[in-house]
Amino acid sequence: MRLDKYLKVSRIIKRRTVANEACDAGRVSVNGKVARASLDVKVGDIIEISFGNNTTRVEVLSVKETVKKDDASFMYKSV
Repeated sequence: MRLDKYLKVSRIIKRRTVANEACDAGRVSVNGKVARASLDVKVGDIIEISFGNNTTRVEVLSVKETVKKDDASFMYKSV
């Protein structure tokens, strides 16, 4: 699954366009490398997102095309 879509489906970032813009601006890295929105996300990847002074690090636990709002938090865990 594409990185921007994963960030939206897992509800780490609210909208896919915002996720896409964050990737284009170089604020998202996967496994320590700056990632483009089209990068394929796999289970076990570490995603790091920088917004201002905030840095969020999460580990991918599952990759699903659709998920209910209540179950979205089970797709990742904070590192």
